[in-house]
Amino acid sequence: MVVERLMMVADAVLVVVSGMGCALGYHLATSGGLFGKANVYAAASVLVALNFILLTTVQHGYRLKTITNFARTIRMTLATWTGLFGALLAIAFTMKVSEDFSRGTTISFYLVGLAVLLAFKIVAARWIARGLRDGAFANSRAVLIAEFGLPASSNAMVDLAQHGYRLMRIMEIRSNELASPLLLSTIAPRFEELIAYARENRIEHVFLLMSWSRQHAIDSILDALKILPVPVHLVPDAHAARFLRYPLQSTGTTWTAELRRAPLSWKERTLKRTLDLVGASFALIVFAPVMLGTAVLIKLTSKGPVFFRQTRNGFNGRAFKIFKFRTMRVLEDGPTIRQAEKDDPRVTGIGKWLRKTSIDELPQIFNVLKGDMSLVGPRPHAAAHNTEYEQIIGNYAFRHHVKPGITGWAQVSGYRGETRALELMEKRVEYDLWYINNWSAWLDITILLRTAAATIAQPRAY
Repeated sequence: MVVERLMMVADAVLVVVSGMGCALGYHLATSGGLFGKANVYAAASVLVALNFILLTTVQHGYRLKTITNFARTIRMTLATWTGLFGALLAIAFTMKVSEDFSRGTTISFYLVGLAVLLAFKIVAARWIARGLRDGAFANSRAVLIAEFGLPASSNAMVDLAQHGYRLMRIMEIRSNELASPLLLSTIAPRFEELIAYARENRIEHVFLLMSWSRQHAIDSILDALKILPVPVHLVPDAHAARFLRYPLQSTGTTWTAELRRAPLSWKERTLKRTLDLVGASFALIVFAPVMLGTAVLIKLTSKGPVFFRQTRNGFNGRAFKIFKFRTMRVLEDGPTIRQAEKDDPRVTGIGKWLRKTSIDELPQIFNVLKGDMSLVGPRPHAAAHNTEYEQIIGNYAFRHHVKPGITGWAQVSGYRGETRALELMEKRVEYDLWYINNWSAWLDITILLRTAAATIAQPRAY
């Protein structure tokens, strides 16, 4: 596709220009005068560009679907660029040619090249996504054979138009005709006309949109289309589509949709625990002065303990005591607990500020180090609320398939703080379940970065 080729060319140009620019800039800044190794740096830049394009192509990084997947594109670019530099530096060191390249130029090339590529891909992703929405890239000619009425109600029509397919013609077949054992003879004239149209207009794809239960009709239509040398695609019907959104797993010769993933494997748990220990230890060192100052302020401004401990449910529903800085005049931890509300009179003066800045959550670092919690995961609710929501929200208990977290996907997606309406808690649970089913180390890092940005830019807790 033209757009994919343009993306390759743009990446190549950006890499070469970045490499040459860094080499020239560093040379002028350090020594001045003539640039004697221009040909060496030019060759190295071209080599890096070719390898980067090749590695990205192998990962299908230039497909429209990948380009517009912002998180995947950023992750792929970062990993590919870093891995490529590491590999090339190792090869250069082994072959004893690394002395031909200055360390300053190499480091600046890595940093500048990465920044330029990421910036370009962000802009390109937005531009291409807008073009897909407007149907600007719908260049693949296609026809649709559908059950009567489905084209008007199916989301697949929009998806096809947004991902490069231009529907030149739609042929609708009535339900009673699809159910007939004599389908082909019933609609033979229309089929002959459609086939002639496909040949004249150089149709490249045929899509079938009908209930998957109509196996006889699908087989008959597929048999009739065999004289056309084009691929035929069966679009998932409304019932199958909701299940095919889940990851597909191979179980021998059978494919299954993993509707609910198993708890994290031991390798995934080890990786997540390592991230927790490293991140929590670093956070404890960074925030130790803040935590010490907060403890002093709490003791000076109100009576009561510095820390507030409350029973929460963790992995597999196991109870544990969560640590927080005390922000209220009460220490509720029983069968009935009232959530904090806006302008809640129970909140102390310093407590309002602590809750707004989320500093009151910092002692949960100790829960992470103890192993009761993770840095990222579904937020643990009070035991009293757990009992209530388990009875009225389906799949609520599934949140306990991972350790609870200081922050989570629901929180960075806007479902943070008080949940006055049941619908808000249902949405929070929906986001928590998505996180569990799609966990990755990169997702945890993304959530932590978004949490930091949101806490600084838009403090909302009260």
